[in-house]
Amino acid sequence: MAMVALAAWCVAPAAADQPPPVDEQQAAAESPGSQHDSADDATHEQAGGHEAGPSDADATHGEAAHAEHGEHPVPNLFWVWTFVAMLLSIAILPLIPATHHWWEKNSSKLIVALILGFITLLYYQFRSFGFHAEPGFASVRTVLDHAVIVDYIPFIVLLFSLFTISGGINLRGDVPAHPRTNTLIIAIGGALASFIGTTGASMLLIRPLLQINSERRRVIHTVIFFIFVVSNCGGLLLPIGDPPLFLGYLRGVPFLWTFNLIVQWVFCVGVLLVVYFLLDCWAWRHEEAKDIKLDEEIRQPIELRGKRNIILLLGVVLAVGLLVPGKKLPGTEWIVPASLPLVGRLLSLREVVQLGLAGLSMIITPKVVRQDNKFDFFAIKEVACLFIGIFITMQVPIEILNVKGPELGIDSPMRFFWFTGTLSSFLDNAPTYVVFFETAKTLVQSPGPGIMALPHEAFINIKHLTAISCGAVFMGANTYIGNGPNFMVKAIAEQSGVRMPSFFGYMIYSMAILIPIFVLVSIVFMR
Repeated sequence: MAMVALAAWCVAPAAADQPPPVDEQQAAAESPGSQHDSADDATHEQAGGHEAGPSDADATHGEAAHAEHGEHPVPNLFWVWTFVAMLLSIAILPLIPATHHWWEKNSSKLIVALILGFITLLYYQFRSFGFHAEPGFASVRTVLDHAVIVDYIPFIVLLFSLFTISGGINLRGDVPAHPRTNTLIIAIGGALASFIGTTGASMLLIRPLLQINSERRRVIHTVIFFIFVVSNCGGLLLPIGDPPLFLGYLRGVPFLWTFNLIVQWVFCVGVLLVVYFLLDCWAWRHEEAKDIKLDEEIRQPIELRGKRNIILLLGVVLAVGLLVPGKKLPGTEWIVPASLPLVGRLLSLREVVQLGLAGLSMIITPKVVRQDNKFDFFAIKEVACLFIGIFITMQVPIEILNVKGPELGIDSPMRFFWFTGTLSSFLDNAPTYVVFFETAKTLVQSPGPGIMALPHEAFINIKHLTAISCGAVFMGANTYIGNGPNFMVKAIAEQSGVRMPSFFGYMIYSMAILIPIFVLVSIVFMR
């Protein structure tokens, strides 16, 4: 059903080219909760123009009453369950022995994602039944527009491009695994994470780091700090660094705005590097003498292969930053087209250029380089299967938050930082970012000092946006499931013979090391 509805959307003319099925007021009121069209404008007006929605027990009658008066029928909180079920599947199914092996297959993830997405689309198809509201399939089309065309496709194209191109860069060699060497590698990874993505930086450096430390016995802490810095905290400075920030960019946050977070980035990454260096110095002193001797004797010069892919990575960064659909190319009067022949709105010029660079990388990179990286597309297929379900099912909670956000009591940077961070720890940090981003938008109705203007006459407090961005990126490191690269690094380390801690064993490290640092971050920056 989800794929049939999407196909129907794609072949149908754009909604703007057709006469609305109902009057303009009803059509605007019914649109689900994304900011990319008039839905947000209507939602903001309604949020200030009527009382809070009914209780769950009276939700159905409440929706009908709202619809009869031409107002936005706030979804029943019950229908958030598909989004919750999607995220809990990611968190729990890998940990249950009965479902562990079944969940390892990408086809299993896709089945769960499509079933839950299908149920969500059924809700939008039939929720207006008996109401004076927009016909159901028009709501389904709007959901698919927001979830798939506006969010999912640009999101997955960016990750695919970064993953493919970084997979063509191979760094190999073996030098003594001194604490300063390990710290330098993790620091380089933390810097690269913002420019080639946390996934790209993690895949580029984890294997060389493991090779350098192969003669040492105490390696677990090195992999854990690698996850902390390279797979998470380092990706704060650009939208391509971490998926949550890219979703913010798609919602109107300027591409270079995240560079304003450099102070928070330096503080968090710097403290982690200092703590790691001290811990690794202690671990180095407690290694056995024979292992230290072997580590000093085995040396192989550091070699970087696939250097041409670095230029292609730069091309992806420029494409994302400059080829904004519907906007002028900087320094010119040329407007970047919002649609292209043959593919229409499915792929903008920005996505076509990224895919072209990824394809070029596959052509010009010697096969031996990708073989040495043990490169395949399994990890990016996993992300693609999961996020199609996440982006569709999260439309209901976003729609609720557009109306109910001010009632949650999350109204300060400190609260946004910890609420966003806590959910990012146990769910996925990308949809969590979106949920609280939408909540923060409902708190600001007009421009002013310290307020960022977003598309479609929406606004957000810059302090709140800072807190949400830092919370999602930093606290995705708290568990293996907080951010996609975490599990990938864990799996690669275990393949190399490192006995990584369990889910809760990892949390002992994160609670002891990360939480005190995040407390400091919140005290210093989230006032």
